[in-house]
Amino acid sequence: MPHKNCPPDSTSRTYEAYFFDLDGTIYLGDRLLPGVLALFKWLVDNDLPYAFVTNNPSKTVADYETRLESMGLAAKGRVITSGTATAAWLNTHKKGAVVYPIAEPPLFETLRDAGIEISEDPAKIDIVIASFDRTFDYAKLDIAFRAIVEEGRAILVATNPDRYCPMSDRLGVPDAAAIIGAVEGCCNVKCTRVFGKPSPALVEIAAEILGVKVANSVMVGDRLYTDIAMAINAGMDGALVLTGDSTLQEVLECADDDRPHLCLERIDQLITQ
Repeated sequence: MPHKNCPPDSTSRTYEAYFFDLDGTIYLGDRLLPGVLALFKWLVDNDLPYAFVTNNPSKTVADYETRLESMGLAAKGRVITSGTATAAWLNTHKKGAVVYPIAEPPLFETLRDAGIEISEDPAKIDIVIASFDRTFDYAKLDIAFRAIVEEGRAILVATNPDRYCPMSDRLGVPDAAAIIGAVEGCCNVKCTRVFGKPSPALVEIAAEILGVKVANSVMVGDRLYTDIAMAINAGMDGALVLTGDSTLQEVLECADDDRPHLCLERIDQLITQ
């Protein structure tokens, strides 16, 4: 039972829509977390809208949909990644910009599908995109340095701010924050924009797709500084599930304004009678 100063461990409210993080919330590795199937059966049986919003752009939307469907969760048209949010911003606010992603192949695919030009030529690059990249090396850092410092033309943005990505067999692997730090450090610049959580862009795009109001919905995730912070920034309820990154002790230690509306041991505590 949570501490008396903690948010409730279950809800009596049925929301208009439900938005879910993936890693550490729905699954770890190839394993669904406890209570997930029961919750989604309840959502489907009660015709309640839901979508998945993830900071991890290391897979395409189609990859995520296939993975979730294989686990027994209906996901077609219900996945928004920080990569798709990045592409949407570029096409809306930086139309025609040439980008250099420090990223893995799925983000390249997402950007190309959105009609965004990609280049490794520092003289052409307008925007360096820091992202999750397990192949990051000195050569990639050098291209970013030349575009930002030597050419003096490029800005730095990032798909997401995560320090690490959870794994089933260990705490996690270094994520986009490591790439952001490396580029900021050598170029003496600040990342000008981050598109993933805690920015509300992900959940706003998802809500538009579902045709629901963000304020009447709930964001469910395992991280205070991304999932719950996005809920707060978007003006919606946030439910922290203690199956991933953030701990009960961290909830107790954070400021009242930063606390989730709900704190769940299991995700199926969202089910109402």
